[in-house]
Amino acid sequence: PNLLLHAPPPTRLNEVWVADITYIPLRTGDFAYLALMMDLFSRRIVGWTLARHRTTDVTLRALRRAIALRNPKPGLLFHSDRGIEYSAYGYQDFLRARGFVPSMNRPRNCQDNAHMESFFHSLKAELVHQHRFTSDAQLNGQLGGYIERFYNLKRIHSSLGYHSPVEFERLANA
Repeated sequence: PNLLLHAPPPTRLNEVWVADITYIPLRTGDFAYLALMMDLFSRRIVGWTLARHRTTDVTLRALRRAIALRNPKPGLLFHSDRGIEYSAYGYQDFLRARGFVPSMNRPRNCQDNAHMESFFHSLKAELVHQHRFTSDAQLNGQLGGYIERFYNLKRIHSSLGYHSPVEFERLANA
């Protein structure tokens, strides 16, 4: 079920994470797939990974990366779309084994994950459409710079009182 739809806005870190996956075209005509997790409280990207195939392994790697960074407690609401890479038994079992509460979009309703859609729009407008990536290594480096050094550290959000995600978290924990 979509538990995010009627949930109140998060009031602390690691209360609600949202996740999604998108494709990024390469100059070779192939695509790379980017899987991300965002902490909804601060809009910070807490986990991401890049791969050539859209599989559960890609989304699990991003989730493991987020868990390693944030060490969330059981009870975290984890919201995603209904893609096979999120609805697969192995993925759902992984979430439940850590005490996370799975939530998924309603069928054919991408607005349920608007925060991730907004991030992807910004990423593509500010980075992807400005470059033609020739290799996975080049794309990975550019994504790391955009996510870790620009989006999380510097990009301000009106919904965060015109602070970056990292600054908003620092102020919230002060």
